[in-house]
Amino acid sequence: MSTELEFKGYAMTNPSEWKELTLMSFKPKPFAPEDVEIAITHCGVCGSDLHTLSQGWGQSKLPLIVGHEIVGKVTRVGEKVAGIKVGDRVGVGAQDAEYPDGTIAQGGYSTGIRAHERFVFPIPDALESRHAASMLCAGVTVYSPLKVNGAGPGKKVGIMGIGGLGHYAILFAKAMGAEVYAFTRGSSKAEDIKKMGADHIIDTNEGSDTNPFVHALQDYFKPLAGKLDILISTVDTFQPGRPISNLISMLWIHGKFISVGLPDSDNPLPPIHPFDLMFNGCLIGGSHIGSKVEVMEMLQLAAEKGIKPWIQELPMNQAKVAFEGMRSHKVRYRYVLTQDIAPVA
Repeated sequence: MSTELEFKGYAMTNPSEWKELTLMSFKPKPFAPEDVEIAITHCGVCGSDLHTLSQGWGQSKLPLIVGHEIVGKVTRVGEKVAGIKVGDRVGVGAQDAEYPDGTIAQGGYSTGIRAHERFVFPIPDALESRHAASMLCAGVTVYSPLKVNGAGPGKKVGIMGIGGLGHYAILFAKAMGAEVYAFTRGSSKAEDIKKMGADHIIDTNEGSDTNPFVHALQDYFKPLAGKLDILISTVDTFQPGRPISNLISMLWIHGKFISVGLPDSDNPLPPIHPFDLMFNGCLIGGSHIGSKVEVMEMLQLAAEKGIKPWIQELPMNQAKVAFEGMRSHKVRYRYVLTQDIAPVA
């Protein structure tokens, strides 16, 4: 692969039919001394892939190959790269969209990628590639704010929204020793959430369910006033008429509300009044994926604790199935695409 001038990938070429990907050849960025070239074996499907393909975050340059939860084997290493060698199994996370020479970065729904070493992470032997892939965005997106905001023994952590991000937040918060409160609409995921390790399951539909594993409470947030040290929100759509003050009222003094769900640009957070912040002095913030140090810590924690995400595997040519499953909220809980493209000769 190191002598190839072209890779292959599944690209979006028509925004009006963004779920229909076309197999095409493309030239990677020029190889630099700090670069690592990787033959891709797995790539996770992220919600941001859908936002990018559907132009929900603005227009993209075409053709476009998405995917930034990449795992594969190293086929070439630049002369200035340290700690990585040919044959190593590594992951690649989100990186620059356009390189200095004007080359557009293409993603992991493809046969290969060239990436700067800062975006390349050795995968511990104890982690399977299919499990490590989605950790490189979904995993670290929740691991980082958990770590930064002190999740651990003696801390009560709330997870709002149990999807791809939320299920990772439960797994990591429990592995870090926190007491976990999972907030979900209805009881359809209750059995899964219990198996993931949540200590409490709260129905945010306010008493509409009778599942014995779910605390179905009218005004679910009221009995939890001042309970939580951290509340991680993974949702990208807030229920109408539910002000954010309901959520932050569940925080203890100087508790943290961290939003990591990213909706399309026309779907903002609910309004908030300064009085809402006064009673507990809580802090509202976000998280920017995570640093390389945090990614390495997360992968090591997953290896040591035997953390396995709940994934559904598909060949890359069935990416459309994954898109539709995510749009209809049927995925349990993260799609991972496996390589099915013959390398360029």
